[in-house]
Amino acid sequence: MLKGRIHSLETFGTVDGPGIRFVLFMQGCLLKCQYCHNPDTWSLTDGKEMPLEEVLAEIEPYLNYYRTSGGGLTVSGGEATLQAPFVTELFREVKKRWNLHTTLDTNGYNEGPKIIELLDVTDLVMLDLKHIDNEKHIKLTGKPNERMLNMAKWLSKEGRSMWIRYVLVPGLTDDEQDLLDLGRFIGELNAVEKFEILPYHQMGIYKWQELGWSYPLEGVPSPTEAEVQRAYELIEEGKKQTLSAIS
Repeated sequence: MLKGRIHSLETFGTVDGPGIRFVLFMQGCLLKCQYCHNPDTWSLTDGKEMPLEEVLAEIEPYLNYYRTSGGGLTVSGGEATLQAPFVTELFREVKKRWNLHTTLDTNGYNEGPKIIELLDVTDLVMLDLKHIDNEKHIKLTGKPNERMLNMAKWLSKEGRSMWIRYVLVPGLTDDEQDLLDLGRFIGELNAVEKFEILPYHQMGIYKWQELGWSYPLEGVPSPTEAEVQRAYELIEEGKKQTLSAIS
């Protein structure tokens, strides 16, 4: 019997894709983002093992809400693609039984062809790009960004619907040149239906404290509305530069 290692679940998610959604947070992640608000999802061996049918039974009572709101199922993490066989089977089943919309929330640290079966039953990919500059990406997450950018390019080439999300952290991910470069990169992609900046917040600090870990961004403030607006404008400017160069 196929089982997934689950961190937690949410029955009324409103920020993880279109409509009201059932959000399943998978356990395990290979990135160690300094701003992560769920560092307890990193371990590959923690969490609760749940059979596929048990997860489906959690979804079923709320189907009416998901359908009438144009919502569905989002699988997030941790990093959902680390358990690709389970998520693939889950997506297949919710489509076969209830024709539910499926969203995969991923950091892109995988390769499209390796998870093609999962992507073939995924209606929308929410791709979290952490940093456009490779050295800064390594400092921020512990890993280079080549795989993430390649995943974005692959999704673009294959015409797969995607939303791109970016966490704005003052002093870390808000450099003017980096934001222009990010915009230029996004401008090269097809099938990006939405781009969203997520302002950094400190709500996950207590999780680090509970784990007995020192929080790497101690004292870093959330960005102001003006700073968020500036970031959107710089990214938009970068996109325009790419589009005008193409045309």
